[in-house]
Amino acid sequence: MSHRAERFTYVGFDVEPGHNRLTCRYRLDDREFNETFNFPGGGDWTQPAVAEAARLLFLLAGISYYKAGAPPVIDLASTAVTPLERKMLLRYHLDGLGEFAHRNELDLSALQIVGPERTRDTPTPYLAKPGRPLIPFGGGLDSIVSVELIRPRADDPALFVVNRPGDRFAAIEEPAALTGLPVVRAERVLDGQILRSRELGFLNGHVPVTGIISAIALVAAVLDGRDAVVMSNEWSASSATLVVNGRPLNHQYSKSAEFEATLRAVVAEALGAPDYFSLLRPFSELWIAREFATDLRYLHHFHSCNRAFHIDRSTRQSQWCGRCDKCCFIDLVLAPFVPAEQLRQVFAGTEPLAEPELLGTFRRLLALDPDAKPWECVGDEAECRVAARLAGERPDRRGNPILKALVSASEGFIDPSVETLLAPLSEHHIPDRYAPDALLG
Repeated sequence: MSHRAERFTYVGFDVEPGHNRLTCRYRLDDREFNETFNFPGGGDWTQPAVAEAARLLFLLAGISYYKAGAPPVIDLASTAVTPLERKMLLRYHLDGLGEFAHRNELDLSALQIVGPERTRDTPTPYLAKPGRPLIPFGGGLDSIVSVELIRPRADDPALFVVNRPGDRFAAIEEPAALTGLPVVRAERVLDGQILRSRELGFLNGHVPVTGIISAIALVAAVLDGRDAVVMSNEWSASSATLVVNGRPLNHQYSKSAEFEATLRAVVAEALGAPDYFSLLRPFSELWIAREFATDLRYLHHFHSCNRAFHIDRSTRQSQWCGRCDKCCFIDLVLAPFVPAEQLRQVFAGTEPLAEPELLGTFRRLLALDPDAKPWECVGDEAECRVAARLAGERPDRRGNPILKALVSASEGFIDPSVETLLAPLSEHHIPDRYAPDALLG
């Protein structure tokens, strides 16, 4: 299927309590897809709220299969949705697939979502147990900071991890074990056809996977009686990666404040609880890096390099590659706060800031070249420019050729002050019971 399909259909979903399993069924023209979600820890499947959470997951997970043919019509078939849910789905596809459409030269603007409408008078009852947040955990700097911020404010916090059956990522498991918190797990089994996209001629590209992870976490939270799903999406996740004809395209759309607010509203309408919010929404990556550096227990255990998360185990790396956009960004944002020698050890002697041939990669992070910001989960370009200036002022970084070049090239930019970036920056949905001290002072 090298061309666009005509119709994508939400066929239905099956909840199987005896197997702790949810199966979602979709159709792209005449091709059927099944995706399975296992919740090995079980829980109370008899709650009506579980079926409602499962329905939301069914709606959000379909995008992986819609993308294969990107048709102009999405047919909900017998799945009725409220006007708010329909609006969420439309924005989720148009904005969540903004990068995918741009890079595949597709116009999705005429997308239609057809199917029955549902009215809802009150949410489906769900009795959450207070003080029991669920924290999706990826082993990186952001989720580690969330864990340590929320730990003293919760009676029974737990991590949440999604993986394929029988396949766990060491880059997640090592820092997860270091937290000492229990782990609630889910297993995601993609339809095998979607893993053969190139062979089968499907369209390919980025999907808003954080939206899917959020929905899986909501099901797990309801099964386990949790009162909140606590994300770790920062202020800059709302920044556009690229602006095309006046329209912002954001690689991190499903980490953005807009998506968070929309999904919160849908969850509140459907279930009332659990709460859904990002604990790091008001903060810059610079603030998060400084917070991380106040306790360096995790410094040689955290991991953010994408090469540690390859599906193919034979290509999966146990160390930071030290060359990709993500490695360069993490090095840069920590450099103002962590001694140079310690960061060199993190990157096993190949620290990006010590490699002159990576200057071009750093220039892209600082937006010193037009329209060159990488399609990656990295911070805002102004944050990066400020981080370069701060790092260049450290005695152990003076004379670093990359930092000198970046600071010199940044002289014409008017960026936020350090004080601004190290203070809360935006509105947020963090409830008082889980609010960090920085928001309560």
